[in-house]
Amino acid sequence: MLTGEQIDRLVEGRDDDPFATFGVHPADTGFTACVLLPGATSVVAQTLDGKAVGELAALHKAGLFHGKVALRKRQPLRYVARYADGSDYALIDPYGFGPVLGPMDDHFLAEGAHARLFDKMGAHVMTHEGVAGVHFAVWAPNARRVSVVGDFNQWDGRRGAMRHRVDSGVWEIFLPAIEPGAPYKFEIVGADGVTLPLKADPFAYKSELRPSTASIVAAPLDHSWGDARHRDYWQKADARREPISIYEVHAGSWQLTDEGGFLDWDEMARRLIPYVVGMGFTHIEFLPISEYPYDPSWGYQTLGLYAPTARFGDPAGFARFVDGAHRAGVGVILDWVPAHFPTDEHGLAHFDGTALYEHADPKKGFHPDWNTAIYNFGRREVAQFLVNNALFWAERYHVDGLRVDAVASMLYLDYSREPGEWIPNDHGGRENVEAVAFLQEMNRALYAAQPGIMTIAEESTSWPNVSHPVDSGGLGFGFKWNMGFMHDTLRYLQRDPVHRAHHHDDITFGLLYAFTENFVLALSHDEVVHGKSSLLHKMAGDDWQKFATLRAYYGLMWGYPGKKLLFMGQEFAQRGEWSEERALDWHLLDHAAHLGVQHLVGDLNRLYRSRAALHARDCEPDGFEWVLVDGAADSVFAWQRRAPGAKPIVVISHFTPVLRHGYRMRLPSGGRWREILNSDAADYGGSGAGNMGMVMADETGWANITLPPFATLMFELDM
Repeated sequence: MLTGEQIDRLVEGRDDDPFATFGVHPADTGFTACVLLPGATSVVAQTLDGKAVGELAALHKAGLFHGKVALRKRQPLRYVARYADGSDYALIDPYGFGPVLGPMDDHFLAEGAHARLFDKMGAHVMTHEGVAGVHFAVWAPNARRVSVVGDFNQWDGRRGAMRHRVDSGVWEIFLPAIEPGAPYKFEIVGADGVTLPLKADPFAYKSELRPSTASIVAAPLDHSWGDARHRDYWQKADARREPISIYEVHAGSWQLTDEGGFLDWDEMARRLIPYVVGMGFTHIEFLPISEYPYDPSWGYQTLGLYAPTARFGDPAGFARFVDGAHRAGVGVILDWVPAHFPTDEHGLAHFDGTALYEHADPKKGFHPDWNTAIYNFGRREVAQFLVNNALFWAERYHVDGLRVDAVASMLYLDYSREPGEWIPNDHGGRENVEAVAFLQEMNRALYAAQPGIMTIAEESTSWPNVSHPVDSGGLGFGFKWNMGFMHDTLRYLQRDPVHRAHHHDDITFGLLYAFTENFVLALSHDEVVHGKSSLLHKMAGDDWQKFATLRAYYGLMWGYPGKKLLFMGQEFAQRGEWSEERALDWHLLDHAAHLGVQHLVGDLNRLYRSRAALHARDCEPDGFEWVLVDGAADSVFAWQRRAPGAKPIVVISHFTPVLRHGYRMRLPSGGRWREILNSDAADYGGSGAGNMGMVMADETGWANITLPPFATLMFELDM
């Protein structure tokens, strides 16, 4: 018989080892059973095949029942409870089942070397010891008690107390008869005995739609993939030498339904994938789609790293989207945020009552720019959680790449901090060596497991070797955003044309470092929000000049070495700033000027993809050579793009309103040079000035070229 102290601990939820008391246990020459069923008036114990083996006696008015059961061996039982209103409730006892995790899981978890955490942690539908149900596991090493709660146990933490695996700090339990779709959270009692606000599952694979915050038991992803050709291609390709033109998308505002709501993944696939294919982009990059609580964060303050947000449907819908994109030849890249997380009480902050995922000291653990918590990259279990998340998206959802947000904030301990507000590393420096080690391990693990993957760093400083291999001292990324290109070129184009002659190096300077990294030229969402205006309105001059300059800018960018990224709406010269609260201004395509820009971007993408000279040496200096670098007086730039076995292409950009006839320039060789692009063409909304389709260069390369106002031209040697 249980002691009074044992009874009190069970009914008050203070027992630190519920498996030692609940369920079936040897007693004298037989067995006893114990269960907590609040509100029940009687409880009959049965075997799982329905045979009654005993009636349990009430030990406490809170619903604690205990008694002898006629069993020959220890086994799970079914309890049938009767309530005062005459209703019955049947429960298969979760405390009759052994653990699912094993000692090797504990070992690798504690070592920070578990590469399959997403198979073990969180909620997994399974059959365990012959019974269907769900296994729950969560890491909370400093907790006194952890319970899984949901509708299945009336959100009563006394009834879902989990088994503590002391060696790893993981708590687990198998709950029979739970099915996909069940909402749940974890009730955690900290080491100080204080019960924390209910916590969502860090490994939730599905979540409720905000403002609700519960995790949801997800059905196993059983999508039948049809993207083998796409994946095989990229696994064999050298991405540095492939055409990569990325369309950056905020899934919640690209388009909306007629009622003003979000598109679900299937409708988005029907609309977005054909649009991207028609525009000639090679990849879609989504702003973060992991579950997040606050819409204006655009997903960059994520709390559910393993769950596609419920805003756009269920996880299976996202898998169908990725598969559909791949079948159409389009890759999918996700913005990924391992730098920080919000401090909402249902999330990771002080998860088990201590600074578990974050640093305890706010000088290392709090981000002053975003009022968020910074992951403790030096803690093995935290780094392991994040590395596994990168592996998860690539394996489970076949994503083609991760663009890692805010890398600079991870690399520097003094990022956005004044003297005295940060803690130097062990060498007295400002470098976050723990974050460096994490990024290197993430890239190493991801490229090893998924050879077709690409990782892209948003890194805004001059940190060396971001996109160099780890074994040569680099961070191991495949690519790095070229923030300098964006800042310098936009600064140049915001100037009045009369002043551009004095700032020629805003364009030329970037070529001094263009091949130090594998660069992506990014005109991203960050440039068209928060008072920065759209790209169109960053251009100097009147409306005609703005459109012409923007077209010329796109021509320059697509002819410049580096992969390409353009945020949605800018491909048709969206006038207003982007806002996550509304759809893009698609009605602008009723106007010729906007439609012309859209046509130009589509043609640039197709030209970029079809001409090896424009992409095959994007990241190598032998693919670029200046043709005219000192044309400052006329605001003219000209260079050659080339690749082995490909016809060379000359790119000429001109940024004044003057129409220049017979502009004398020496091309790389004599012969006929065919004009394959003119951003001032009438089809794009331009004046139509040009070179009648080609120019002739004499045997020494000298040619007379017509330069339209605010225009970029491309000429291909007609061999």
